[in-house]
Amino acid sequence: MCLGIPGQVVGMVAGYGDQLALVDVAGEHRKVNIGMLPEERFAPGDWVIIHMGFVVEKTDAAGAATALAGLELMGRGRPDGEVP
Repeated sequence: MCLGIPGQVVGMVAGYGDQLALVDVAGEHRKVNIGMLPEERFAPGDWVIIHMGFVVEKTDAAGAATALAGLELMGRGRPDGEVP
């Protein structure tokens, strides 16, 4: 299992062999490589899961929300810095 960050496609980046998309990740635009999914077509509004700068999955808004909820859950520490 890998950690994946959800993002929403803003558009495609010209050149680069048609393998880069501009994706909104938490309000910041990032260039990500879509080359690992050559059978997929990407358009503005599509949701994707990103790992290490590569799109590893195309998803929907519900899938993106689930991925984000999982990341938020993992980021929570124990109350008051409690150590088990």
